[in-house]
Amino acid sequence: MIYHLLAPLAGQFAALNVFRYITFRTAAAFMTALVLSILLGPRMIRWLTRLKCGQYIHEDVPAHQCKAGTPTMGGLIIGLSVIVPVLAWGDLSNAFVWLTLFVFTGFGAVGFVDDYLKVVKKRNKGLSAKAKILGQLVVAGVAAALLVADPEYSTRLAVPFFKSVNPDLGLWYVAFAMLVMVGSSNGVNITDGLDGLAIGPMIVAGGMFALFIYVAGHAQIARYLQVMSVPGVGEVTVFCGALMGAGLGFLWFNAYPAQVFMGDVGSLSLGGVLGFLAILCKQELLLILVGGLFVAETVSVIIQVGYFKMSGGKRIFRMAPLHHHFELMGVPESKIIIRSWILSILLALLALSTLKLR
Repeated sequence: MIYHLLAPLAGQFAALNVFRYITFRTAAAFMTALVLSILLGPRMIRWLTRLKCGQYIHEDVPAHQCKAGTPTMGGLIIGLSVIVPVLAWGDLSNAFVWLTLFVFTGFGAVGFVDDYLKVVKKRNKGLSAKAKILGQLVVAGVAAALLVADPEYSTRLAVPFFKSVNPDLGLWYVAFAMLVMVGSSNGVNITDGLDGLAIGPMIVAGGMFALFIYVAGHAQIARYLQVMSVPGVGEVTVFCGALMGAGLGFLWFNAYPAQVFMGDVGSLSLGGVLGFLAILCKQELLLILVGGLFVAETVSVIIQVGYFKMSGGKRIFRMAPLHHHFELMGVPESKIIIRSWILSILLALLALSTLKLR
């Protein structure tokens, strides 16, 4: 809204020309989201406490029983703190912006229903696994289909480190994109088991994809770096800025010891939109690196469950996901969190190197 009000006046007032720049509006969205999330946080936490939206801690995790009752559904703080700045600073005539908001709110809606059933209606299991996956698939399918319907959007894949390898998936790209979004969504959801463990790497990933999306949307830079250009996608950089700011503000309250948890409304929306950002900038496979922590946590669960079934009850890890394994080894929670953040930064830098190492 601010963009649409002030940018047209740039011809009359030269100082307003700055509102045309994506970089300026990304920074503005970041600051707006950061301030908004910090202001909303205490009020939202009090409101969730009054509603008795306390987190249920499974009996298999005795070390976390002291956290039982901590307000959850804090992802609402992130959601509001992202949407408002994007509407304020983004170019709302850009279809990619609306598609990104659709994915973010759609996955968030699935998570909200799940959280509502668990913490408000006191149904500990919330949505059934099938219902949750179905909801995610519907949102992802609609977004992927609308994206592929754009004649300027390519269904080719970019393979990191190999600039000349670009297989075209054709209509199969819709199924692939759905897999990326749903997998990413559940990966973040699985990782969200310690205070600040998921939101820290999300901030890093948001910053990394802000860069990749800006590059993909800038024809000259994309040509220079020999990456796929996606005309118009650069405007989504503003969303990434808001995502980073909202995440940093939420971390203020979610840092150890947490005052609030994000719940499924936060983790599913963040994970789903992370996958979509990778799809938008044609770096789908690079998500494995940028979101390496989420991948490791998810793979640890798959390995644990698979080996348990095949071996007749034996386990590889003391407990899955991976962060619980380290907890049972005696590593302090705060150390697991900080080390995970460090690894996320290192993986992001490795992903960044793919722009030149080809």
